[in-house]
Amino acid sequence: MKSMLKSLAAVSVWVAMAQSGWAAIQDTNQLPQGKHVFQQWCAACHAPGHAYPGTVALEAKYKGALPDALEERTDLNPQMVKYFVRHGVTIMPFFRKTEISDSDLAALAAYLTKGKK
Repeated sequence: MKSMLKSLAAVSVWVAMAQSGWAAIQDTNQLPQGKHVFQQWCAACHAPGHAYPGTVALEAKYKGALPDALEERTDLNPQMVKYFVRHGVTIMPFFRKTEISDSDLAALAAYLTKGKK
């Protein structure tokens, strides 16, 4: 019985590690799709440069304390990205699931957060 419990515990640890590794692989695989979603839906306002209203707004807000271009940020987390995409903020519109699907949103969040959890 004791050896059976040890085996079960070892399998549980292995499964958890495998799932963790699989999640990291999935995030890595999402990055190209996330970049595509960014280019299609976000770059018109958030690409680097002074011609993009979202970038200019973030430059005014953060005054150099944080990068103004979203692709250069390191402080974003997936939940934040998903919240702003689904709910909008100030003049940024929200995006429906019919525009940016949940899987595309997950890929976008992975791309903008460099795969952070």
